[in-house]
Amino acid sequence: MERWQNRVAAVTGASSGIGAAIAKDLVNAGLIVVGLARRTQRVEEIRSSLATNLQTRLHVVKCDVSDLQSVNEAFDWIEKNLGGVDVLVNNAGTYTAGQLLTMDIGEVEKTLQTNLMGMVYCTRRTYESMQKRQINDGHVVLINSIVGHHVFNLPPGVVAQFNIYPASKHGVTGLTEILRQEFRDLKTKIKITSVSPGLVDTEIVPESYQGLPMLKPEDISAGVMYAIATPPHVQVHELTIKPVGETF
Repeated sequence: MERWQNRVAAVTGASSGIGAAIAKDLVNAGLIVVGLARRTQRVEEIRSSLATNLQTRLHVVKCDVSDLQSVNEAFDWIEKNLGGVDVLVNNAGTYTAGQLLTMDIGEVEKTLQTNLMGMVYCTRRTYESMQKRQINDGHVVLINSIVGHHVFNLPPGVVAQFNIYPASKHGVTGLTEILRQEFRDLKTKIKITSVSPGLVDTEIVPESYQGLPMLKPEDISAGVMYAIATPPHVQVHELTIKPVGETF
């Protein structure tokens, strides 16, 4: 991680779960971190939990990734106060249980805007930031899901309520390869990594899933740290992390 010392990382959805774990690990690894979240009070609490000498290295910025104006305001703040972004972790995501044909269409749209377009908005601003500063070796991480590669066919009698969520994550899988090709064709050395966890013990997990084998947010953060720490010539394109004994 030596080459990332004192460089700037932005983490979306930093208020809880995977995003919070990644933000803390990046600070501890020597980066300056911007925690982007709608619930800024939660990120401030995370900052207070850090060692006193590290607290100034975690900046808290309000951001709703589904809203382009909010994203632009957040990245404008980063560029004005910290110069720009060298590492982006697109972690923010949402899930609402329901069936696609009958649920509130607003929830469907929110899932697509947050899980897919939010990544597009933030990645575009990060690339723009790198280009302005002639940064050629950045890293973009997309927190994906195993349902971004395979839609589970549940047993008879179990009502599937994944709705648009797997489609949004399949979009992330496609976005990963699209960005890899564009970073290459634009003659950069910017890396792209998709991290696809199985079931993780976070607040978006439905109550009915409790009791199943689960990963911890820190397990996913460890995978992200591994990908970021690879040498400049190594790109971890896809990293799948499952709990032992997972039934999916």
